[in-house]
Amino acid sequence: MKRTVEAICTGTARPFNGAETSAIAKRPREDVVQILEEGLAPDEQADRRVHGGPEKAVHLYPLDHHAFWREQLDDDQAIALLDEPGAFGSNLAVRGMLEDNVHIGDRFRIGTAVLEVNQPRQPCWKVDHRFGVKGMTAKIVQTGRCGWYFRVLEIGDCQTGDIMQRIATGHTEWTVARTFAAIIAGKASRDDYAELAELDRLSPGMRAKAARKLT
Repeated sequence: MKRTVEAICTGTARPFNGAETSAIAKRPREDVVQILEEGLAPDEQADRRVHGGPEKAVHLYPLDHHAFWREQLDDDQAIALLDEPGAFGSNLAVRGMLEDNVHIGDRFRIGTAVLEVNQPRQPCWKVDHRFGVKGMTAKIVQTGRCGWYFRVLEIGDCQTGDIMQRIATGHTEWTVARTFAAIIAGKASRDDYAELAELDRLSPGMRAKAARKLT
């Protein structure tokens, strides 16, 4: 199955919640976009303590999930946001890539860049605030519709219409879905946490979260 990139989205930090800013509202780019070690150029993250950096360089939230959210939401303004390919802060809008068919450590070529899946996205309150709907973050945790991050192995250029080509498969026993369920939703055994704490292609932050489950 061809996984065509339907949009490449970037954002700038804008007023979001009082004095707080956020770049969760990503907009499609029509030109060729550079992918550097810390992500798309340019693409901002308002709070660099928890967003951005080489371990959260590129974010993908599956476009397939937008249909699910249309059925869940009853607010017209919130539903309208789902027309935007970067509605959840996603940089890459792609169909056919889901948490249960993508693994930690999978490597994809997009344009001339190579990306590696390294962690599920842990949702925060900003999703609720962005859509103006309470409970969306909790629903993401409940359903596992989380999306994921890539680290950049080879910098390069990409554009809308490129194909996400899987060039290597990572830890086949650890899909993004299973990893999210274990570390974020807390649905795992002690042996699972011990394995995740040593999973070499999992981000250091997620490995540390798994290790804390053992204490």
